[in-house]
Amino acid sequence: MENNKKQERKTNKEFIFAVGRRREAVARVRIYSKISNSLKFGEHSVEKGEVLVNGKDISQYFSGDVSKTIYEEPLKLANVLNKLTITAKIQGGGPVSQLGAFVLGVSRGLAARDESIKSLLRKKGLLTRDQRVRERRKVGMGGKARRKKQSPKR
Repeated sequence: MENNKKQERKTNKEFIFAVGRRREAVARVRIYSKISNSLKFGEHSVEKGEVLVNGKDISQYFSGDVSKTIYEEPLKLANVLNKLTITAKIQGGGPVSQLGAFVLGVSRGLAARDESIKSLLRKKGLLTRDQRVRERRKVGMGGKARRKKQSPKR
């Protein structure tokens, strides 16, 4: 009985879910091809072709022309710019790592939606996770990861 409910939940989804990560940032992305009138993200009602990040429009959340070209790249490659509705919740990290996590999440979602564009996204490097993370602080290193304590001269 319980297995049937889980399968129903997976098949009855109106969206594709994907996760993108970079450094400390985690982006949970939902891609909707069709949306109902009652769809809300926070207190904001979502319309077709809109991209929302943490309840704000993406142009407000990631401001600037450079950011715009970065987050529009997977959508342009898939030829779905302003055709799909995307909502994302991003936590942790800074603005650059949040942008990288968002782009990876969107790219993974688009690849899951349509297998034919997966190779295109892979060639552009949009499906590759940037695994670099902050190096942990070691004991006896004077508060930094690689710095050694100064040895006395005499």
